[in-house]
Amino acid sequence: MFSESFKKTGCIEVICGSMFSGKTEELIRRLKRAQFANQKIAVFKPVVDNRYSDVDVVSHDLHSVTSKPISSPSEMLNIADDVQVVGIDEAQFFDSSLVEVCKTLANEKKVRVIIAGLDTDYLGVPFGPMPQLMAIAEDVQKVHAICVKCGSLANHSHRLTKSKELVVLGEKDSYEPLCRECYNRLKEAEGR
Repeated sequence: MFSESFKKTGCIEVICGSMFSGKTEELIRRLKRAQFANQKIAVFKPVVDNRYSDVDVVSHDLHSVTSKPISSPSEMLNIADDVQVVGIDEAQFFDSSLVEVCKTLANEKKVRVIIAGLDTDYLGVPFGPMPQLMAIAEDVQKVHAICVKCGSLANHSHRLTKSKELVVLGEKDSYEPLCRECYNRLKEAEGR
């Protein structure tokens, strides 16, 4: 049992990887463990992510947790004073202000911040605020999918559609996980 002098401290955790690597599944697992420990949580996702639900954060295997869709990271600063854990899904879709918001939550509000997102986009380039978040986090876990071409660990999200837009929401009809070698081979064949 913790004494009255137990000090609440904040921290930042990042879960990153390619599409179909289990990022959201791991985020939900950590949030449910916090709930089991009677910790109050607040969960956020970008309003643009409505693939499975307009409100819930949903993993590809359809596990879910209720969240608040937001347009701006600053909206996270309005959490109740008794919130102990903040979960953020699809963090790559937020702008760079997310970094300062996460630092404020951890440093000033003493909250455990758990962030899930793609570390690279479909071109293999670091995605949105994820590199900065990984740099300031106490803990970074890179999760991997399995390459659909060769069965190796996959760390790339290969886009199957021809769109050149940076953000294209999709599932298995739009993306496939590939290892470095298979991804580079396809990039070369596609002339990218």
